[in-house]
Amino acid sequence: MDRVTITYKIDNPAEYTAPIMIEGLPGVGHVGKLVADHIVDELEGVLVAEIISHHFPPQVMIDREGTVHLPKNEVYYIPGDQPLLILTGDCQSVSPEGHYVMTGHYLDLAMEFGVTRIYTLGGYGVGHLVETPRVLCAADQTELVTLAVEAGCVFSPDEPPGGIIGAAGLLIALGSLRGIGGIALLGETSGYLVDPISARAVITILSKLIGRDFDPARLQETAEELEGALEKLKESEADRERDDLSYIG
Repeated sequence: MDRVTITYKIDNPAEYTAPIMIEGLPGVGHVGKLVADHIVDELEGVLVAEIISHHFPPQVMIDREGTVHLPKNEVYYIPGDQPLLILTGDCQSVSPEGHYVMTGHYLDLAMEFGVTRIYTLGGYGVGHLVETPRVLCAADQTELVTLAVEAGCVFSPDEPPGGIIGAAGLLIALGSLRGIGGIALLGETSGYLVDPISARAVITILSKLIGRDFDPARLQETAEELEGALEKLKESEADRERDDLSYIG
């Protein structure tokens, strides 16, 4: 197998152009992937390319019928007055080198489709439950940071500590070297579980930034279900703390 294999699913890629790419690969809380998959499902994205690589985890994915396939990432095209490219899929690289290699290929695809702005979506794990998640931002230009803040993001120079790991960060920095502006949107999340509440906050900001409405109904329903589960978890934690205190004194 080649190090990276890109298979086009359309006859003539040159017929497709999009000024905006949105990246939502798996990460903390699956925040970015939830948003990207939601957009693809809602707006009936057209699959334009599949990507497999030996930089991906050494495993196979099992579908509902029990058949397996290699981990893959996918690029979808969303038509409209302002077409979108959506990068989503099964995984990210398992090695530092692979992150750079894969980002290079994602940017090659972006340039081939005429992308001039990239929005990367991810989660910012804070290690505790978050009732009202903030959406943090970073960009390759101060003007874009200002734009994101005006849309409702929070810029905090000390968060996330250690920077942004993986495609959500590298696409912004390496894209800038190719003349593509980029903004990273990071939804605050516990990091313990898949987080549609954080995804809902991110898609709200993204909608304002790109001037395109999305129906967050499904995310809202999932978020409400999760909120119910979180309330039970909080009650359980409170009960446990009271039990611990009963042993003191």
